Amino acid sequence: MDVTEVPVSKDAERTKKRNKRPDKKSEDKAEDGVVEVKEEKMEAALPPTFSLSEVKNKQRRHVMFVKMKQEKRKLKMQMKKKRKKEQKALGDKAPPKQVPKTIENQRVYDETTVDPEDEEVAFDEATDEFSAYFNGLTNPKVLITTSDRPRGRTVKFCRQLATVIPDAHVYYRRGLALKKIIPQCVARNFTYLLVINEDRRVPNGLVLCHLPEGPTAHFKVSSVRLRKEMKRRGKEPTEHFPEVILNNFSTRLGHSIGRMFAALFPQKPHFVGRQVATFHNQRDFVFFRFHRYIFKNEKKVGIQELGPRFTLKLRSLQTGTFDSKFGEYEWVLKRHEMDACRRKFQL
Repeated sequence: MDVTEVPVSKDAERTKKRNKRPDKKSEDKAEDGVVEVKEEKMEAALPPTFSLSEVKNKQRRHVMFVKMKQEKRKLKMQMKKKRKKEQKALGDKAPPKQVPKTIENQRVYDETTVDPEDEEVAFDEATDEFSAYFNGLTNPKVLITTSDRPRGRTVKFCRQLATVIPDAHVYYRRGLALKKIIPQCVARNFTYLLVINEDRRVPNGLVLCHLPEGPTAHFKVSSVRLRKEMKRRGKEPTEHFPEVILNNFSTRLGHSIGRMFAALFPQKPHFVGRQVATFHNQRDFVFFRFHRYIFKNEKKVGIQELGPRFTLKLRSLQTGTFDSKFGEYEWVLKRHEMDACRRKFQL
């Protein structure tokens, strides 16, 4: 029996395709595809990192913050213990300790950094205003005064400074201008004029003028603490000449400021008194401390702070003696320009 093909119209083929039901497998695949697309959209909608600031409840946010801090501390302690175990196991072959990054060790290099073996620096030291002191030709003699009508706290601060600096004399200002005081100081063989300014009964400025030829430095004074305000202070300082320590005055400007501080004290300290005056420069802030060291035994040494303590910030350095109108300035602090980079220091 012969089989003949009967032509089928296109409309009939379309109806057959419509009437065909899809298989369950194909339906499952289609549903999986839809679910995957939805999951991808949900993942894109969620934030990549969770922030505590998104929690609106203050108490809940505080509890979560405390938990997060505790977890971080635990992880840090675990890592520390692990490192110690590795160092003990490896011994001499252990890797060196990691040095933390600080503003000091990330400091921007300054072209004016002083090299002690530089011939130019040695020539400047031999011919500057402090050369007579360092050559032993003059002895320091300091006059300490204040602004007009000083209050009790400023007067006490001046008197305590006079016990720190040998051969220092405190005089009241009596309304005299500094230009009239300077010739009188020179006539009486004073080598320094130190003026303490105050604002709202609190010392806030210090003018240090080297005589007779200058220079003159103007500092901002902050964080003043007198002896009675200090805990665990030692007994009153004696009349022995203290030792002087100058730290981190590395640039040309810092070098000249350090020499200015050194010339306040006699060159030959009395080691019997065991007293030390420290000027520590850190991030252009000069911290002053006055200590007495105590020998506990042959190996251990303790220190007692005698006070006062204060912090200085250099505002300007002027050539010659004090002259606010016509004086020439070597250096002036410009905060918006010089303090823009936190890793660049002037001293």
